[in-house]
Amino acid sequence: MARPLKSDQVLTKVRGFRLTEEVSNALDEKCRSAGLTPSEFIRDCVLTNRTQVVARAKASKDKQRLLFLFNKASNNINQIAHRANEAHAMKKVDALLYRTILGSLAVLSQILKSEIDNVD
Repeated sequence: MARPLKSDQVLTKVRGFRLTEEVSNALDEKCRSAGLTPSEFIRDCVLTNRTQVVARAKASKDKQRLLFLFNKASNNINQIAHRANEAHAMKKVDALLYRTILGSLAVLSQILKSEIDNVD
């Protein structure tokens, strides 16, 4: 039987994150090799400083503002696409107009995505 934990050792905080299949398999393999659960393995790596922290460069104020505006524009593009899809399903717009709308929205979306990389 495991020894009882002291009150300051009780595990009360939960963290969750997503992994790709490849990363998940690599983590599982390392855990099996170490004979630890994923939680134990991650705690051990972090608490014994067997990790290397690489800080990402913080986005400039201009890039943060641009991302904010692009997110708003992307939301509007998504709303227009949903409306066009709904109208097409209800036969309120013909197929040519529907394809034209979706094509234009796709071009706008690509322009927005390509411009984000050009900032900073």
